[in-house]
Amino acid sequence: MSTRKLPVTYIILLLAALCLMLVLIYFKPLPAPPVRDYREIRREGVLHIVAEYSHAADSTSDSHRIDGFQYALCREISRMAGMEVRIYPEPSLEKSLRGLSANQYDIVARNIPAVSELKEKYRFLDPIVLSRQVLVQRTADANHGAEPLRNQLHLAHKTLHVPQNSPAILRLRNLQSEMGDTIFIVEDRLHSSAQLCAMVADESIDYTVCDRHIAQQSKKQYPGLDIETDISFTQLQSWAVRKNSPALADSLNLWMKKIRDSGDYDKIYELHYLP
Repeated sequence: MSTRKLPVTYIILLLAALCLMLVLIYFKPLPAPPVRDYREIRREGVLHIVAEYSHAADSTSDSHRIDGFQYALCREISRMAGMEVRIYPEPSLEKSLRGLSANQYDIVARNIPAVSELKEKYRFLDPIVLSRQVLVQRTADANHGAEPLRNQLHLAHKTLHVPQNSPAILRLRNLQSEMGDTIFIVEDRLHSSAQLCAMVADESIDYTVCDRHIAQQSKKQYPGLDIETDISFTQLQSWAVRKNSPALADSLNLWMKKIRDSGDYDKIYELHYLP
């Protein structure tokens, strides 16, 4: 290399180094959210819980108070913990989990199937309920004489509306593989499972799939719904916390055990889930 070309080479290397420094300064990865476990929550004195909002969660004589199975358990947790509990209604599971990861919430209080895909990202409490996914459709009387579907194979080429990122989607995709045919799955970004049940009742859509407990609550309000066709086997369902909150999970499991041992859990379950 000639001596005349050396300054040009040095200038190019210097510019490359400056560009690299600018990239590192302006495009460095964002720091991870700080750990928020039981100690940090206890220090603040407030437990932030996000729970699914639906018509099943406001069926109370007091119109100024949100009620339902999850909310009743949250109030018992507040009593056990001796801390203030702030409950944030949110119909979207996806938004709830995103807020959990961002430390906006400490607990996602809803019946979430403990499937492996979610267990890789979040820490689940001991099972709170046993339930299964069911097909929500209209009865023959409410559907102009058309009989409800009873065979899962008859879902081929049907359109099913479910909340975006619903746990039911994995089961429906597996069902497609099992039957070797197509089910048209519409992921709804705006409506919760309970709201989709209401849309089935008023004939805005024909089918949705949701947790049986939600379906039972919806049928109380809309008798024309049929919820007798199972889509999944019985599933363990529970609440979720962050992976880096093991002490919080241990405390919640202990409080839940005390609620069960006291008999209060059975009373709450019977009030909100049994016919």
